[in-house]
Amino acid sequence: MCYDVAIIGAGVTGAMTARLLSSYKLKTVLLEKANDVAMGASKANSAIVHAGFDAKTGTLKSKLNVEGCRMMPEICRELSVPYKNNGSLVVAFSDEELVTIQELYDRGVANGVDRMEIIDQKKLRELEPNISPEAKGALLAASAGIVCPYELTIAATENAVSNGVAFQRNAGVTSVDDLGDFFRLHTAAGDVDAKYVINAAGCASDDIARLFGDDSFKLIIRSGEYYVLDRSVGNTVSHTIFQCPSAMGKGILVTPTVDGNLLIGPTATDIDDKENTATTAKGLETVRRLAMKSVPCVSTRDAITSFAGLRAHPTSDDFIIGISDANHRLINAAGIESPGLSSAPASAKMICEALFEAMGAEPAKNEAFNPIRKEPVRFRHLSDSEREKLIQENPAYGRIICRCETITEGEIIDSIKAPAGARDVDGVKRRTRAGMGRCQGGFCGSKVVEILARELDLPINEITKFGGGSNILFDKTK
Repeated sequence: MCYDVAIIGAGVTGAMTARLLSSYKLKTVLLEKANDVAMGASKANSAIVHAGFDAKTGTLKSKLNVEGCRMMPEICRELSVPYKNNGSLVVAFSDEELVTIQELYDRGVANGVDRMEIIDQKKLRELEPNISPEAKGALLAASAGIVCPYELTIAATENAVSNGVAFQRNAGVTSVDDLGDFFRLHTAAGDVDAKYVINAAGCASDDIARLFGDDSFKLIIRSGEYYVLDRSVGNTVSHTIFQCPSAMGKGILVTPTVDGNLLIGPTATDIDDKENTATTAKGLETVRRLAMKSVPCVSTRDAITSFAGLRAHPTSDDFIIGISDANHRLINAAGIESPGLSSAPASAKMICEALFEAMGAEPAKNEAFNPIRKEPVRFRHLSDSEREKLIQENPAYGRIICRCETITEGEIIDSIKAPAGARDVDGVKRRTRAGMGRCQGGFCGSKVVEILARELDLPINEITKFGGGSNILFDKTK
């Protein structure tokens, strides 16, 4: 089969693009080098839907951020993804920083951001009683929100697959042949033919572009380290709390998550290794120290885990979206760093517009397209009567596997059987939250392995944590 379009990279940008393309009569395939979607920046970021005041006026970042922020509530409603419009605060700790937040306000106005105001110390403390007494004021952006980035990516992929998009995992592209009317993509999972290619490969998008003869851009890989704190301190703040930005980014933030935890971070360190997601003692200490500058009562004694994410910083300091000068059948969607998550719905729209320009016309609409993803069972949120009814219909929902997060066997089975469903322990974790509580899978992990083996009809020693060589069990000892 020769596909009309191949999308390389199943992060949030690739997944949202695949979903939008599924609303057209096109044969589309979504290729991912890892064992699951959202395995790059889309599973390890700040989970913020930014208002759009930070990016320089006139850039793609500013345009797509503001547009994407406005689109996000409806997208999340259609995909049954939790979203919260909690607003953000950029806090000033000096007279100089008060000048900076005025500049951010003015930039936000120029970018088209609405519902912004600069507030004084008194109102700031009314909104956030735990804010540092050193804070002098803040920029309040009421349109900002929070979302789960990997759940959004998973949901968009599920919806795309339900509407006809093919999904291939473990299909990293290693080389490309241009055969005139189509490309032959050589992948780890076999060859894939496609007339047009969308390069949404995240940190590897410059490497992918070079396979097509495009060396027009270069990415700097920037690592950011975070702590996740227990739900018991999840209400320490209600808004997303930023410090004044620097040349390296938006600085250390303190924010609630849609699942009730507290997130602090990230650092910003340029690295050479595109696969290095290790945390460091120095980086995590920086997160702790600077988070306490904003909210002194924050304590990493409440941390349940830490992680690092990589972002693809383009030397142009702006998103790279459009038809490649090297080959008009290649569409680049590269350098999608923050606010890439916020921009994703709008970025997908722009990517498709570039694709249709390359094609010479917009394809016919897919009349059967259904934008709605059915909401998965979230047992922990159900009433007692709803739980009782569900268990009567399927007893698997009556067996609690993850006690920390109240996740049932039925939910785990659903996550495996879903379109582009879970194939490893971390895939189940991201879809259901089994293993995301205080014990971090210490009690439920072995049960999840057993369920995966049973439902996938695989030997238990072939079940992995996150694909590749991450096998959990190797052989029986008795």
